[in-house]
Amino acid sequence: MIELHYWPTPNGHKITLFLEESGLPYTIKPVNIGKGEQFQPAFLAISPNNRMPAIVDTAPADGGDPVSVFESGAILQYLAEKSGRFLPADVRGKYTVLEWLYWQVGGLGPMLGQNHHFNRYAPEKIPYAIDRYVNETRRLYGVLDKRLDGRAFIAGEDYGIADMAAYPWIVPHENQGMTLEDFPHLQRWFEAIGARPATQRAYALGEQIKDRFDLATDEQARKILFGQGAKA
Repeated sequence: MIELHYWPTPNGHKITLFLEESGLPYTIKPVNIGKGEQFQPAFLAISPNNRMPAIVDTAPADGGDPVSVFESGAILQYLAEKSGRFLPADVRGKYTVLEWLYWQVGGLGPMLGQNHHFNRYAPEKIPYAIDRYVNETRRLYGVLDKRLDGRAFIAGEDYGIADMAAYPWIVPHENQGMTLEDFPHLQRWFEAIGARPATQRAYALGEQIKDRFDLATDEQARKILFGQGAKA
């Protein structure tokens, strides 16, 4: 059984996409990041960066004590290796997938996250910051569009963890100032993943989470999420 510590954000959706596709048994343990539950000691014990998602595998492959994993890219790789799915076994195929997985966690996610922040949540509209991150978003969309020219999925003909990592960050494209018609290969890929039953189940799970909040209007949630400093 996988314990998934989760909130319905792009990074959280990555993991439910995998779990719904793979059929691995799991249970969701909501972590309401708008209320600061990510700072509770029990969660920090498995996710010291106080960010979700995180997992605890209560039945690891070696039969030993439970294994906890934080950071969405590491979780996807762990689950792929555990299940033997969505990550090729051959060295070339495997590292093609991992290249694009790390491209997402190191570039696509952080840059699009800054786009969201300065466009929607920052108390002061800073034109330079907005332009900087919208332009970088457009560049990254272009990289992905070019990569998908002639390929069904990011790493080739097979759906994998690189696709699961990237898709949730494209879902809010309108809020990022992007039009998918400008990126036809990306649009085709996006629509194909969105039509998968497992994708639809994963997003439906997110809708069932109670106590949802809107960062655009919830000042207390913004203070919790954007007012964090270093702690002794």
